[in-house]
Amino acid sequence: MFTGLVEETGRVVSVENAGEGKRIELTADQAFEDSEIGDSISVSGACLTVEEFTEAGAEIFLAEETLDRTWFSGLEEGNKVNLEQSLTPQDRMGGHYVQGHVDDISEVNGIEELEEGWNFHFSMPEEFKHYIVEKGFITVEGISLTVTEIDEEGFWITVIPETWEKTNLSEKSIGDLVNVEIDVMAKYAEKISRYQK
Repeated sequence: MFTGLVEETGRVVSVENAGEGKRIELTADQAFEDSEIGDSISVSGACLTVEEFTEAGAEIFLAEETLDRTWFSGLEEGNKVNLEQSLTPQDRMGGHYVQGHVDDISEVNGIEELEEGWNFHFSMPEEFKHYIVEKGFITVEGISLTVTEIDEEGFWITVIPETWEKTNLSEKSIGDLVNVEIDVMAKYAEKISRYQK
């Protein structure tokens, strides 16, 4: 479980095919300092497992299921990713409950620079649109964000300078892909209402 508050960004050092999956090496300043082999870590919104420590940072395996649900099938050396260690009982809950189970990939459709921040527009598959509400939570690239507007093509979010500087959204351009996780509370609410009918 995560909060959606990115601790820092890391860089992809290497990408190797490993059967039906991939093995990647990530470098980061602090994200792996308190980690142990077997620990979970959010990598741009996907809950992954630290398999081995290296001189650069850590090695992580991407299973076929992860490659199918994320943009990581196109991961390349030098890519910037968002990192967050898993939540502990002592941590403050500043974002919202993020499982690290990516629901789908969205595309950056628009970026508007504001006086203090940026508006991003993302596409959203039809099957997930009913989960998204204005002022509700959504996780993009592992970041807990608030939906500011919904339209026929997808949804808008506003990125403040702090988020811009601390995450990989500063390197995203129109046409780039991002990992998206729907708020799990919306899924539970739908299931409960379905059984109450």
